[in-house]
Amino acid sequence: MMAVGRELELPVVLHRLITTAMGLVDARYGALGVLSEDGGQLEEFIPVGLSEQELADLAGVAFPHGRGLLGHLIDYPEPLRVQDISSHPRSVGFPPGHPPMRTLLGVAVTSRRRVYGNLYLAERRDGHPFDGPDQDIVLALAGAAGVAIENARLYQKVRGSSEHFQRLLLPRLPDLAPFSVSAIYRPATAPDQVGGDWYDALLLPDGTCALVIGDVVGHDLNAAATMAQTRNMLLALLYDRRSPPSAVLTQLDRTLQAITDSPITTVCLTRIEPADSGWTLRWSTAGHPPPLLIGPDGSARYLNADPGLPLGVDADVPRPDHKHPLPGNATLVLFTDGLVEHPDRPLDAGLTTLARIAADNAELPLDDLSQVLADARVGDGRDDLALLAFRTPPGIG
Repeated sequence: MMAVGRELELPVVLHRLITTAMGLVDARYGALGVLSEDGGQLEEFIPVGLSEQELADLAGVAFPHGRGLLGHLIDYPEPLRVQDISSHPRSVGFPPGHPPMRTLLGVAVTSRRRVYGNLYLAERRDGHPFDGPDQDIVLALAGAAGVAIENARLYQKVRGSSEHFQRLLLPRLPDLAPFSVSAIYRPATAPDQVGGDWYDALLLPDGTCALVIGDVVGHDLNAAATMAQTRNMLLALLYDRRSPPSAVLTQLDRTLQAITDSPITTVCLTRIEPADSGWTLRWSTAGHPPPLLIGPDGSARYLNADPGLPLGVDADVPRPDHKHPLPGNATLVLFTDGLVEHPDRPLDAGLTTLARIAADNAELPLDDLSQVLADARVGDGRDDLALLAFRTPPGIG
């Protein structure tokens, strides 16, 4: 019961329920039939215990929909023990390729008087039919499983709402003509991971273009809410003054520490300013990965410089500014560490791989390049990721 109840991912809960029940009564085969919302038929059927050959023999055969003997448990959700499946009046036989089964134990999986599905066990390994103690222990497990399934479904709804909430907080990128801009956000694949990665791009009143990407430490709704608060405050500071990126980050850090209890946040803030030949990139980072610059010749390199402290550490430590020329047809890629971090290799290895992939695909349209970088799976997917790509128009510099 503890093994089943501690899971929150619904597929894991269902599979754990079947394997646990099989182990408790030493059954060779097990399956869970998940009922439709109206409870009238099976909408999913999860078998466990079939060999690779048995699965191959059943390839192309539709899963049972709750007719015949399996339908008996749907119509009458009481424990069902059968010593000879073929002799039961509701039996309609097995499809071609199905392994022979003689004995069956079936119980309904319920919670708060609602039936979520039916658990089926077949063929005790000792050859004996299922008995009363088998039925009692599987009934107890099914009761706990009903609560676990209910919790898992509720968790899925909450998690889906959290991810939707997080995506709503991210901006729709404006038209930055003559520049091109593209962005991608992907949530973590790990359970219970709602993160604080964010990005923005905008034209400022002084004619410059600002790009920002950030990552709030944490993987919960608090991180997502902090992300929204930080992003909005930064936009206000950018519009309020014509200050270098370091000064804006310093003021943002002081304001956040004075009026909020926000977690540590990393940020990379850039300004793209007109220059005599092309543009000048000015940037300051707060503990964030460096920008990746892809030149017009397809070469890719990181603009490594003093990263400064993350926000929320010490607002009184001076922050450095950096600058670099941007010619025409140059691409700047800002990203969060979820794009490159992997527990099995150093961070530098991930950064090197990302730069190589970027150089190999430098001629792609910006949206396609962003997609390639996000799909490269340099990171392990356990952290959410954000990517913001920016390209200057050709013919200058």
